[in-house]
Amino acid sequence: MFTGRCRMWTILFAGAHRLWAHRAYKARWPLRLFLAVMQTMAFQNHIYEWVRDHRVHHKFTETDADPHNAKRGFFFSHIGWLMLRKHKDVFDKGATVDMSDLEKDPIVMFQKRTYLVLMPLLCFVFPSMIPVYFWGEDAWTSWYVASITRYTVSLHFTWLVNSAAHIWGNRPYDKNIGATDNVSVAICAFGEGWHNYHHVFPWDYKAAELGNYSTNLSTALIDFAAKHAEMIKNRVTRTGDGTHPWAQKEEEVSEDHHHPENPVWGWDDQDLPDEDRDLAEISHRKTE
Repeated sequence: MFTGRCRMWTILFAGAHRLWAHRAYKARWPLRLFLAVMQTMAFQNHIYEWVRDHRVHHKFTETDADPHNAKRGFFFSHIGWLMLRKHKDVFDKGATVDMSDLEKDPIVMFQKRTYLVLMPLLCFVFPSMIPVYFWGEDAWTSWYVASITRYTVSLHFTWLVNSAAHIWGNRPYDKNIGATDNVSVAICAFGEGWHNYHHVFPWDYKAAELGNYSTNLSTALIDFAAKHAEMIKNRVTRTGDGTHPWAQKEEEVSEDHHHPENPVWGWDDQDLPDEDRDLAEISHRKTE
């Protein structure tokens, strides 16, 4: 169960959060397909709806347009928002958020169309059947442990980012916003608890300034997927004769800086200041 939770958590936030919601990195279709399958297994709504709600959360954080407005209290921001009809401002402001990038992604739109069929299979049926079929586990034990307990624990650790990381913790990057850096949430959520940093720099694929892979497995997955090209480039630079195209190009490296004017949801947000875009350092830049 713990291994499954780690895998699902890591891939949920590497995909729905850092890739699709914030456009913090680019991915080819095989990785996007893998991320979409695992996000379906997480059963936290399809990618399109998850991303729309999250972009609205960043653009209008802690207002009535925020789907899980932390100013309405811990219970509401943790789970209560899923029990009530959304405030009308969530719908109104949500309609203004640009979702055209997802509408052009065939994997995202296929998942949206088939979600009610795929989700029960990937989230409940297959996880319950595998222990029974492969190592003879009792069917009820498999159902309650591999499906229900796994799903419940994963949900509550996800919700801690919306609740605890907007109430308790430090605000080293921007004291004027509600999001906090919360070590406990970072541990539970595998790196997603550095929330003050994340709200200030939502386009950073690491979602954290400091730390390593031990509590940021989503970053480890993204870096792993990018290492193949980087490995080749490093070898070309180190031992090649200079004839490879990669050896003739230099990386563009710039200094991180931030002067927020308006909240933004991520890299492709039209409100992202040119200054921030120009000063952002792009890691693992694709080399033709």
